[in-house]
Amino acid sequence: MNKEYEFKSLEKKWQDVWKESDLLKVTEDKDKEKMYILTQFPYPSGDGLHMGHTRVYSIGDLLARYYWMQGKNVLSPMGWDAFGLPAENASKKRGVAPDKWTLANIDQMKEQFAKLGLVYDWKREVTTCLPDYYKWTQWLFIQFLKNDLAYKKASKVNWCNTCETVLANEQVKNGQCEYCDSEVEKKDLEQWFFRITNYSDRLLEDLDNLPGWPDRVKTMQANWIGKSTGVELDFTVKDSGEKIRVFTTRADTAFGVTYLVLAPEHPLVEKLSKDAPNRGEIKEFVNDTLKTAEFMRMSDEMEKKGIPLNATCINPLTGEEVPILIGNYVIYEYGTGAVMAVPAHDQRDFEFAKKYDLPIKVVIKDKDSDETTPENMQQAFVEKGVMVNSGEFTNMTSDEGIKKIAAKAHKEDFGGETENFRLRDWLISRQRYWGAPIPVVYCEKCGVVPEKDENLPVMLPTVDKVDLSAKGKSPLGTCDDFVNTTCPECGAKAKRETDTMDTFICSSWYYFRYPTGQDPEKAIDKEKVAYWHPVDKYIGGIEHAILHLLYSRFFAKVLKDLNIVKDDEPFKQLIAQGMVNLNGAKMSK
Repeated sequence: MNKEYEFKSLEKKWQDVWKESDLLKVTEDKDKEKMYILTQFPYPSGDGLHMGHTRVYSIGDLLARYYWMQGKNVLSPMGWDAFGLPAENASKKRGVAPDKWTLANIDQMKEQFAKLGLVYDWKREVTTCLPDYYKWTQWLFIQFLKNDLAYKKASKVNWCNTCETVLANEQVKNGQCEYCDSEVEKKDLEQWFFRITNYSDRLLEDLDNLPGWPDRVKTMQANWIGKSTGVELDFTVKDSGEKIRVFTTRADTAFGVTYLVLAPEHPLVEKLSKDAPNRGEIKEFVNDTLKTAEFMRMSDEMEKKGIPLNATCINPLTGEEVPILIGNYVIYEYGTGAVMAVPAHDQRDFEFAKKYDLPIKVVIKDKDSDETTPENMQQAFVEKGVMVNSGEFTNMTSDEGIKKIAAKAHKEDFGGETENFRLRDWLISRQRYWGAPIPVVYCEKCGVVPEKDENLPVMLPTVDKVDLSAKGKSPLGTCDDFVNTTCPECGAKAKRETDTMDTFICSSWYYFRYPTGQDPEKAIDKEKVAYWHPVDKYIGGIEHAILHLLYSRFFAKVLKDLNIVKDDEPFKQLIAQGMVNLNGAKMSK
């Protein structure tokens, strides 16, 4: 008997046995309790698995085997999140076509999975960059478009000059591109969006229905959605009648407004500064501010700067005329893009007013104090209290005043109580080659036309037909064979959309595709998905809390509303396994 452990031969023997026996190949068996174990699928952008992969996939394999040995019907599939910037950048760096690089990595990683002894139902494998998958990603886009959940508009977007593409707000970390760490700037482009904001309330409220999720992840999502209840008020620009709407959670301080601040991106900035004597300074201030990432502009550490717009507006409650300024700390995409400044009762406004010698007016006092003199203030009084210098609302408590002012604004049609969200619509356009083409055609006669189902997939042209170095433009636009087409409605000559989709769209529905299998006739088999869903154990990184996990919840809710699936939450329990770190940096791609 050989006393040495012949690991090479023994491991190969059992790996072959597991492979040949399709150990975890399953069907929908209603006589058995199901258990859907899912580990987040990897990017095949690097040349093989690393220790971070090994850690997370070992957890999934352990759970799958555990429940399988308990006699449960276990679905444990695997696939590849194969589109996107990581794969494209890696292939460009090595001078290899993205498809060849990606598919070669998949083959290598599958072999490594086998050597690790990890067992999956490979009959259900999905690869997001293959036409048999992205055909259905395109079909889902069309369902969103038909139901007014997809739209195109001109917008200031996050632009990475290194990756030469647009980034969603969630892909900007500390003012830098999450893929290459380059500084992100603002750029005006026509882009496609998904109306995730239509689901803000449900995405927030349904977090309470996820007891199997870590509190930390739920808190991160709640903060990102950022719901706040307050009052909107309309300030009227003097001599023009233009309305500037502001949102505030402290309407009780409205009598203390001494100036208004607009975001540099606000459309009224250009209009109101047209004849301003300091127009040159205003343009320079706006341009300089827009070069600064939103994250930095919102940071408490950044110096708050402003410039007069040489225009005034009327406070709807007092009738007083207050100056309008532009401020680098106001973001157009958040709230209304305008802020009513109450320096006596907001510390940021207080410091800004002191810096630019702007008036300070006290309108809230502590109930145990009679101090209302702004000259004695060393800092803003930000607590709620008793209203003073506030007309008919004087001597009311802050809470009472907020309700009364909201009612007055509603009655007299200059605002009213409302809810505000930090969450903005999901920007899904990417000016990249390696992604699912957006299945839309532009026709002079018919306008924007979705491709017909029978014409899907809109095939991604081979890399040799496009110019990957098209600076600031979509590489697909350099392929005439792709761009020039006919209108699905009238048959006339037309042009295809040349942007591709954010790769997070591919991963926002893949967990529905596994139960469906590789069905060529439908994206999602409602009956099979009804058996397996929701996912019982979902294993992956906490860094996806406000990207993949939020987007997946959004997709599930939309598909439930469209009667394509039965559950509007995809993952019953979330296991965030942590990360392998080296010198403070996560092991990745």
